[in-house]
Amino acid sequence: MTLTQLRSTYQLKISLEGAKPPIWRRLLVPSDIKLDVFHLALQISMGWTNSHLHQFISMDRKFYGIQDDDFEFDDFKIEDESTTRLSKLLKAEKDYLIYEYDFGDSWTHKVSLEKILAFDPGKKLPYCVTGKCACPPEDCGGIWGYADLIKLLENPEHEEYDDMLEWLGGDFDPVYFGRRNMNQLLLEYCR
Repeated sequence: MTLTQLRSTYQLKISLEGAKPPIWRRLLVPSDIKLDVFHLALQISMGWTNSHLHQFISMDRKFYGIQDDDFEFDDFKIEDESTTRLSKLLKAEKDYLIYEYDFGDSWTHKVSLEKILAFDPGKKLPYCVTGKCACPPEDCGGIWGYADLIKLLENPEHEEYDDMLEWLGGDFDPVYFGRRNMNQLLLEYCR
């Protein structure tokens, strides 16, 4: 049996928990992608800047992330994401895991395995098939702060409107979704 026969392609839906309207992406990834590379694919596809810590949490409540000997507790163990493959955590359709990014803002993503497809070595993976809405700006206060930001941006008469636009670096379109650029970045950084 060859490696290609052992591999499959996972169709995943990544949903930012609590976002209204929903913010999500549909990705195709190789089943044997390591979690550290998958982390980069999540960062790129969602639109984050990889500026904060993160962790994966499996359905059986095991934690995976960056190994750091300075960050260990007797009763808390974090597995090394660089040696763990996604297929260890997601084995069957409807399995899911949690990806938490930025422990201050606590952006929680549900990563659901929608379909297991045959692996095609000719396809360039990871690949973003589709999605909806823009990623929230970094450091805006989590899902609640983002909701407040959107409300503020809907009112150009708000006293903080100009300050927020300046902080954002210009206009922000919460419904924009730029798949083409995203797939170019996935090609560049995740293969």
